[in-house]
Amino acid sequence: MKLRAIGAILTGVTALFLLTSCTQEQQNKISRDIQNWTGTNGVLEFYAGDKVVRRFVKIDKLSTAMGTQDNLPRPYRYGYGVLDENLNFIADPGEKKVYFEISDYASNYLFFENPH
Repeated sequence: MKLRAIGAILTGVTALFLLTSCTQEQQNKISRDIQNWTGTNGVLEFYAGDKVVRRFVKIDKLSTAMGTQDNLPRPYRYGYGVLDENLNFIADPGEKKVYFEISDYASNYLFFENPH
């Protein structure tokens, strides 16, 4: 039993050491990978001026499109979420999960974790 506890402590210390030796970008990538695996409750809002005109809820993640031939990032992001037609932050009955794309050019949007 003591040997198992010592092994768990050593594993934890090793993981902590490896994590602290990573650069900030590597730590951010690890965090994003964990979130992609566990999921998030994201909200995506589109604005026309200062007014919200479209909202998607229950988004797990936004992905950057990659080229099939050159494997380079494309100038848009995509994902799946429930179109919140009445803008109440809730996926109501009748509101469907849809695919969406966001251009990197001239799109006024905000992506955040749902506080509700």
